[in-house]
Amino acid sequence: VQLVESGGGLVQPGGSLRLSCAASGFTFSRYDMRWYRQAPGKERELVAWISSGGSRTSYADSTKGRFTISRNNDKNTVYLQMNSLKPEDTAVYYCHAFSGSDYWGQGTQVTVSS
Repeated sequence: VQLVESGGGLVQPGGSLRLSCAASGFTFSRYDMRWYRQAPGKERELVAWISSGGSRTSYADSTKGRFTISRNNDKNTVYLQMNSLKPEDTAVYYCHAFSGSDYWGQGTQVTVSS
């Protein structure tokens, strides 16, 4: 089982990034997917969630209206489009698959700074 995040990096405030999480080794289409983030010295925070079929989503209040989660079950990939980024969005972002059992990716660093 693997979840591999990509797309992180350094971006200026107000900029955008698109994170991807490629899944393998399990039946991706049966799993709800989440994006979490963890900033230094802080608890891991749920950012966004998408249902297994992709029809339902939810977001943390801090990201609502700026972030969009989506998935492509044919490509076994979940995405997080992040717009209007703020310095407080700086964190390591993790994808998480859950359906009874659960799996985590290794994380990708997002740094928002001028």
